[in-house]
Amino acid sequence: MVVHGEREVLPAATRAEAAKALTAFTTAYNEADKAYDNSLDAPYLTGPFGDITAARLKARHTNSPSGNPNHVPLKLSDVKITIPKKAGWPRWFVADAKGSNTGDQRWLMVFTRGDLGERWRVAYVTLVVPSAVPEFTTDKDGWAEAVPVGSQQFAVAPGKLSQAYATYLKKGGQTFADGSYTSGERADRARRDRKPGLVTQFIDGPLTNGSYAPLALRTADGGALVFFTTHHYEKQTAATGTTVPVTNKDVQALTKGEVKQSLTLEFMSGEVALDPAGSGKVSVLGRVPGLTSAQGE
Repeated sequence: MVVHGEREVLPAATRAEAAKALTAFTTAYNEADKAYDNSLDAPYLTGPFGDITAARLKARHTNSPSGNPNHVPLKLSDVKITIPKKAGWPRWFVADAKGSNTGDQRWLMVFTRGDLGERWRVAYVTLVVPSAVPEFTTDKDGWAEAVPVGSQQFAVAPGKLSQAYATYLKKGGQTFADGSYTSGERADRARRDRKPGLVTQFIDGPLTNGSYAPLALRTADGGALVFFTTHHYEKQTAATGTTVPVTNKDVQALTKGEVKQSLTLEFMSGEVALDPAGSGKVSVLGRVPGLTSAQGE
């Protein structure tokens, strides 16, 4: 009998593999943060979290070449690992843990790999309050259910959440429930755009290919917990005769060109949302944006 691994529905990882991957990530993350050296954790990262971390470490290394004088090792405790059964690649699983450096918030991490020869890498990291983490659907052996991103069983197909969120940030609407990352984000942008002598423009777009692809798990209530990526630009333009103030050293370190009348900031953002079954509003539970580059003109 021939078994086709690309078709067979199997757990994405063993529990031992998942635990080992989490330990390897934490070790590399701490080493990189201590040295401000992205080469130490780059092999363990991918997707939006990989881009955000690489830019952060690049900026910090520029400003502190000898490393992080205030380094405090990240310690993860009360770890809960959720592994879906699925066919084909990529394989992936979710780790939910209490972080030593994030107060009451928990780290929600998605580990992925594209084939058996690859290392497990973290694509998504979002921070959420403990009460926001949903219960997942599991079978009798404790394996979770991966949701096809094209599924029409939900308020928004998981694969379309990236575009829906980018559109919402620009135009508003009824797709998303009010909250810090939705109505609150739009209100904050409106306030920032009203600063005297400074005009701020925002461009938001979806990102859904390769390591930025959305991933979804079935929740016990029939909905889905969806991880997805968005891409953002923020252009600040000063009034004639003035310049855009740049006081943040990390921004300065990532800026190309001379900042005169305008500064364009590029951000990558990883989100996690509850997508209800049938109809209703999508709730964005966590959002981690990070500056990846800047251009002065």
